[in-house]
Amino acid sequence: MQGRFGDVVTAMITPFTDDGALDVDGAAALVAHLLAHGNDAVVVSGTTGESPTLTHAEKLDLFRAAVDAAAGRGKIVAGTSSYDTAASVRLTEDATAAGVDGILAVTPYYNRPPQRGIAAHFSAIADATDKAVLLYDIPGRTGATIAIDTYVALAAHPRIVGVKDATGSPGHVAEVIGACGDAFEVYSGDDAMTLPFLAMGACGVVSVAGHLAAAQIGEMIRAFDSGDVAGARKIHMELLGLFRILFADSSPIPVKAAVAMAGLPAGPVRPPLAPIEDDFAAELREVVAPFLGGV
Repeated sequence: MQGRFGDVVTAMITPFTDDGALDVDGAAALVAHLLAHGNDAVVVSGTTGESPTLTHAEKLDLFRAAVDAAAGRGKIVAGTSSYDTAASVRLTEDATAAGVDGILAVTPYYNRPPQRGIAAHFSAIADATDKAVLLYDIPGRTGATIAIDTYVALAAHPRIVGVKDATGSPGHVAEVIGACGDAFEVYSGDDAMTLPFLAMGACGVVSVAGHLAAAQIGEMIRAFDSGDVAGARKIHMELLGLFRILFADSSPIPVKAAVAMAGLPAGPVRPPLAPIEDDFAAELREVVAPFLGGV
């Protein structure tokens, strides 16, 4: 089953200029490139987009530029949430007005609310938009996960349609789908877990590797969906080295460097992230080299 945002959704880096300013033109060019090279949709201002270091105004500039660049050729999903519910609601309202196609809402981090607080946070965001909302469950970054009972309650909201699941657990995905039903769309939040998650009923991936290999990832998903499990597994194994190296340092340091190697808009990461180290950059270039010709 294909999700409403397609099979392959890339969580896009945020291009910056050499001095660390937002590169709006570069972001627009990168959106257009990704949608022309195998992506069905793009997430703007997600984790890979260094959202914690973007201001509200910068995020809005990105949303507007992405919507204009997409020009109906693919969907734009806006990352609008943080640990502050009120700020998340305001950004969601502004993103909706900017014309995005969907909202990505991460579990509140750092303040570690109870499940009833998590549910209220997500519900407030969904109440602030008429767009489809994907939850984002990434306990490794947030220090909390969404409980199954909370999923069931949230799935009843007419605009909460699914989740980007970065728990790394196929068993957890099976529990979520079993509790919420097949209509609740689960996207893998980890490239290396896409194939195992598909076996549990996931509909696609919100990818990092999609910057370089969206076409191959899409081919893997379509092979699995058509019943060619061996073919899907073969593609997965061919991509595994890429999946691994893009997370061998704090993300998005590796993927941002790889995008630059491809000659696409990228620029530096913002502190507290640190520039890529020379030894690792050489290793990264060797692994990503086979994928640079198709971007």
